[in-house]
Amino acid sequence: MGRVKTIARRSFLVGSVAVLGGVAFGTYMYKRDVKNPLLAELKPGEVAFNPYVKVDAQGVTLITPRADVGQGAYSIQAHLLAEELDVELADVRIDPGMPSAAYYNGVVAAEGMPIAATSDSMMARTGRGAADVVGKLLGLQLTGGSSTVPDMYDRLRHAGAVARATLLAAAAQQTGLDRDQLRTESGAVVLPDGMRLAYADLAATAAEIDPVQDVTLRDPSEWRMLGRDHLRTDIIAKSTGTQIYGIDLVMEGMVHATTRTNPALGGGILGYDATEAEVMRGVQAIMPITGGFAVVADNTWRAFQAADAVKADWGEAPYIGDTAAQFADVAASFIEDRQDSRFKDEGDVEAALDGADVLEAEYRIPYLAHAPLEPMSVVVKLTEGRLDIWTGTQIPRFVQEGAAAVAGLEVENVHVHVLMSGGSFGRRLEDDYIRQAVEIALEMPDTPIKMVWSREEDMTHDFPRPLAISRARGAVSGGQVAAYDLGIAAPSVTASSLGRLGQPAIGPDVAIVAGAWDQPYAIPDYRVTGYRVPPMVPVSSWRSVGASGNGFLHESFLDELCHAAGADPLEERLRLCWHDTSRKVLEAVAEMSGWGSDLGPGRGRGVAFTLSFGVPVAEVVEVTETDRGIRIDKVFVAADVGRVLDPVNFEAQLSGGVIWGLGHAMNCELTYAGGVAQQDNFHVFEGMRLHQTPQIMVRGLENGDRIRGIGEPGVPPAAPALGNAIFAATGKRIRELPFAKHVGFV
Repeated sequence: MGRVKTIARRSFLVGSVAVLGGVAFGTYMYKRDVKNPLLAELKPGEVAFNPYVKVDAQGVTLITPRADVGQGAYSIQAHLLAEELDVELADVRIDPGMPSAAYYNGVVAAEGMPIAATSDSMMARTGRGAADVVGKLLGLQLTGGSSTVPDMYDRLRHAGAVARATLLAAAAQQTGLDRDQLRTESGAVVLPDGMRLAYADLAATAAEIDPVQDVTLRDPSEWRMLGRDHLRTDIIAKSTGTQIYGIDLVMEGMVHATTRTNPALGGGILGYDATEAEVMRGVQAIMPITGGFAVVADNTWRAFQAADAVKADWGEAPYIGDTAAQFADVAASFIEDRQDSRFKDEGDVEAALDGADVLEAEYRIPYLAHAPLEPMSVVVKLTEGRLDIWTGTQIPRFVQEGAAAVAGLEVENVHVHVLMSGGSFGRRLEDDYIRQAVEIALEMPDTPIKMVWSREEDMTHDFPRPLAISRARGAVSGGQVAAYDLGIAAPSVTASSLGRLGQPAIGPDVAIVAGAWDQPYAIPDYRVTGYRVPPMVPVSSWRSVGASGNGFLHESFLDELCHAAGADPLEERLRLCWHDTSRKVLEAVAEMSGWGSDLGPGRGRGVAFTLSFGVPVAEVVEVTETDRGIRIDKVFVAADVGRVLDPVNFEAQLSGGVIWGLGHAMNCELTYAGGVAQQDNFHVFEGMRLHQTPQIMVRGLENGDRIRGIGEPGVPPAAPALGNAIFAATGKRIRELPFAKHVGFV
């Protein structure tokens, strides 16, 4: 391999500051134990061994603070705790807990650093350690980046083991028996004669002794649940329609509200006329809020109807308003003044492409909405200097701080009750809708208010995945890929998102080139450059963030180079891949799909590989060209997360990622006119239909050296694998998403 020649100065400085913060100022604070938030509300006879396990007379409560947005986060957290605590999940309570610095995320911050997942250098290890320092010092409680399992794997198992060891110590003290004579089983300590002491019966004694910290975690060979097929803890409720989501909450005396703000985000309101709406049935109040107005009624539908009847005079968009002009600004960003990063610069690309028979291509990806099935909703109640908030959110501490600022309260007087979310895909990393509800609560104290956005409000006020353009050049030699120069221009997700949370964004935005700069290919002359487009439509993280689009941009052109070289696309990827774990993933998907066998006329296979969030994923898509359009027949997926802790959910998450990635690649885009998103509901933002869903085969490998998450990595290879399959079947190379602009699907 060549070596990286250029490290962006700003990236180096950011990493250095983070590391020095841990070594100097932060060392004492970092090593100090974070206060256990459960201790503040303990009653006599209750015990909280750590922030994750509480036992009282009624039984055991497991705290699962990473948000569940449909990916099974509550379930896997509970299983990690239960495995070491030795309890049956059917017999315990599961609670997401209250916002607390104790529940900081020490892994997610590393995704924002220019550290390749394949690197184990001292600088890489130091950078990952610095990310944990930053996460702890900031109390960064956040769910995202497929970080729940890698961040909580050791922490929750240790928490369960500490609780179990302390309960054994309590039983020894209560019975006078030696600790070695005791064992645990299904939520009880078992005495030598078979007598069982339920954990609940030991709570009072355990509360009087110090938690036993010197514990040994069980070897995976001893696991009862982890690594084996098991039901998610929410599967029965979700299968029977009894799961309570944020939008389902009902409280006595509750009123219903909705809001309207300028669909050109940030454009403001010049005035409104509510004369017609004020006399409509059920309407209780119409009031101004920041950038718009709110309607309060006796049910949500009447609030929606009244809001539609208000005549608003909206201000102009504070950004380029039309999609064609937006793409023009992106296209104009491939200049030195807008260069944001060059994390990969191996060999001598300029020399390699000088005078060579250069292949060039431009690819484009559109804005995409998050569009979770449950639109933005929240219940708020302001009472005597206390604000309570019930909602599904991935950022509870940011919600707490933002709501406190709006309400003029101290943060400790804002209580956030996190509920199950009906989807997110990154949308619930925002708190805009919650701030609106708090404004309403200020006008209606002592009243529980359920604020729900209409689907149209949700779609037009989304902070979408950014649009992007890539410009690629490459050369082949001797039947092999010899040089690859990829430039990607896109707005900064990090700067946009952190700006709304009042946080600074320092240094290059890794998201602009994520899933492209860090791919484990030993191309002799290989360069990836990121260009930052000036802010336009406010943007946000979308499932798999930058890699969601960069997988398409990077792997599609690599496929072009393979074909230009006359090389088999999968075999050439295997030849180029220097990372053993990634090679095994490619080998697995080749074997699964029968790569190289003849599919017959009008059919084709496409392969794509993307390493994102530390997880190498390879996908092969099979398609058939019919007289009515392209039919997607089968998809084969292989991924390596180090250890598969929940085989059933592993398959579900990868299958869901494939469907998500394919559906959006086929049909979806947000376009803007006058600053307003033109696609305002599912009928004009149509994902994959049930009859279009292919057979999906999944294989999990366990060769990686670290535990990884799987919620997002299945998405990036889907679009390029489909595009490459369409090319194999039809000879048509499509360089723009969605594909439906160029081919039909059946």
